[in-house]
Amino acid sequence: MRDTKESRLLLVLLVVVALALITVDIRGGENSPLDRPRRVAQSAFGPVENAVSGVVDPVGNAVDAVRDSGRDSSTIKRLERENTQLKQQLGSKDTTRARAQELDKLLRVAGAGQYTVKGAQVIAIGAAQGFSWTITIDSGSNDGLKRDMTVINGDGLVGRVTTVGRSTSTVLLANDPDFTVGTRLEGSQEIGFATGQGNRPLRDQLLNGKADVHKGDRVVSFGSEQDKPFVPGVPVGKVVSVEPSGGNLTKTVEVQPYVGFTKLDVVGVVVVGPRTDPRDSVLPPKPTASPTAKTTPKNTASPGDSASPGGTPTSGGTPTSGTTDNALPPGTKPTSTSTNGD
Repeated sequence: MRDTKESRLLLVLLVVVALALITVDIRGGENSPLDRPRRVAQSAFGPVENAVSGVVDPVGNAVDAVRDSGRDSSTIKRLERENTQLKQQLGSKDTTRARAQELDKLLRVAGAGQYTVKGAQVIAIGAAQGFSWTITIDSGSNDGLKRDMTVINGDGLVGRVTTVGRSTSTVLLANDPDFTVGTRLEGSQEIGFATGQGNRPLRDQLLNGKADVHKGDRVVSFGSEQDKPFVPGVPVGKVVSVEPSGGNLTKTVEVQPYVGFTKLDVVGVVVVGPRTDPRDSVLPPKPTASPTAKTTPKNTASPGDSASPGGTPTSGGTPTSGTTDNALPPGTKPTSTSTNGD
C-alpha cells in the first residue's frame, strides 16, 4: 500500500479504535461487552489454532530435542570422563598401597641383612639378550648400578644384574636354567649349588652326600667373593623334596623359591654388601606350633565301686549323696538275708 495521506489517517483511526476497545474491555471486567464477540472468535478460530499447533509443535519439540541432546551428550561425556578419572584414582591408590607394602618388606629384609639397596621398579619382562627369564628395571649406571649385583625383594633372592644401561638394567632371574647360586642350609650350614629350572623348583646339589636335610628346611645364599654376584644370607627358598643319595658323594634336593617371579614389581639392587655374613638372621622366625589341649578322662565306675543309697555308683566306695551306717568296705559283696525264717 502506498504511503498517502489517506492511509496515514486510516492507520491513526484504527489505532484509536483499538485503544478504545481495550479500554472498554478492561473497564467492563467480567461483564465486558466484548466478551461475547471474543467467545465467538475463539469458537471460530480455536480449531484452526489447534490444527496449526499440532503441525508446528512436533517440529518445535524436535528442534528442542536436538538442542538438548547436544547438551545431554556433553553432560554424559563429562560424567564418563569423571567416572574414568575416579576409577584411575582408585586403581592408582591400590597400586600405590601395594607398592608401599612391597617397599616396606624390602626395607625390612635389607635392614636385617645390613644390605644397602637401590630401589627399582620392573618395567618389562622377557628375553632381552636371549635369556629365558629376565626382567628390565628402571635403574642403571646413572643410579650407581653395575654388572653382577645381587637383586632382591621383600621375599628373597630375585636374581643378578647382567646388563647395565644408563637408565635401565637387565636382571637374570634365579629360576633361569643359566642361573646358579651358592646356598647354605639353615642350621646345619651345609653348602650347595642351586640351579634354576624355569617353573619348577630350584635344583640344589649339596656337597655333602650324607647331609641331614629334610622337607621344610630353609636355604639362604652362600655369598660370593667381594659380594659379586651374590651377597650372603639372602633367603632363597625351602626344601620340598630330597632325592636318595644312593651312596653318591653329593645329595640333591629341590628348593621352592620364596620369590614369585611372574609377579615382580618393586625390587632392590644391593649396591653395598654387609660387613659380616648375616647367616640365617634374614630368615623370618619359624612358626611355633600351638600347644594341643589335654583332655581329662571322665571317672567311670569300677567293679570295686560301691553304690550309694540312691543307686548312684561312687568311686572307691564313698557315697556321693546321703549317708548310710551300714556301707560296705570296698570289694565286699553284700549278703542276702531271708525273710521267711530259713
